[in-house]
Amino acid sequence: MAKGHKDKVAVITGAANGLGQAFAKRLAEDGVDIACVDIADAAPTVKLVEAAGRKAIAVKCDVSSEDSVTAMAAKVQDTFGRADIVINTAGIFPQTNLDTLSFAEWKRILGVNLDGTFLVSMAFIPGMKQRGWGRIVSMSSSTLGSVVTGFVPYVSSKAGIVGFTRAMASELGPFGITVNAIQPGLTRTPGATGRPPRAGFATMDDEFNAVAQLQAIKRIEEPDDLTGAVSFLTSDDAAFITGQTLNVDGGRVRS
Repeated sequence: MAKGHKDKVAVITGAANGLGQAFAKRLAEDGVDIACVDIADAAPTVKLVEAAGRKAIAVKCDVSSEDSVTAMAAKVQDTFGRADIVINTAGIFPQTNLDTLSFAEWKRILGVNLDGTFLVSMAFIPGMKQRGWGRIVSMSSSTLGSVVTGFVPYVSSKAGIVGFTRAMASELGPFGITVNAIQPGLTRTPGATGRPPRAGFATMDDEFNAVAQLQAIKRIEEPDDLTGAVSFLTSDDAAFITGQTLNVDGGRVRS
């Protein structure tokens, strides 16, 4: 069990599958109760948390909607009485041709990825400040340091998360709240496997394998490769680490 995790409460967005589900399972094993937040049904994740001996609820929420986030936060408060940890995992990453990119599509992607990170974090910061302890961890992306095309709104949103992390760390440090980000590489999640491969690749398996060859650790990244970093950054052992962005991508991007 990680230091300081016992009986804490975490809100994890994008928890129905993929990274969010992996984070929920790991933090439950660390002794944390979990609010599994997703626009999809997170009931399977609740079962994983309960199997680890912790309490969990599934809350349907569109993180890009202020009203939806407000309702979600109220349910978390009614169930657990607080949230000590926020993990912003919810995100979308459609490929978008720059020549045909519309403002509506730009707003949709930034609405989920960046606005959602802001709205969910802000919903629980007042309680964290009152208690003098909190952890916020958000998912950026190693695409910020990679040469990729077709992802201008996505990369922009993930760069915004790095800026949000740095600025919020300064605001919240005096209250015992740390704010950090993680940059995964291309990870084998349902969202990634379900999209078309980038130009030049016949299948997503081809893309996964090609990216793996650019890493120091030459295998495909899996959700469990990120859980240790989340466990650490949300623990008391990371109490003096804030405003940082950690690459967890097998050594592809160096910082």
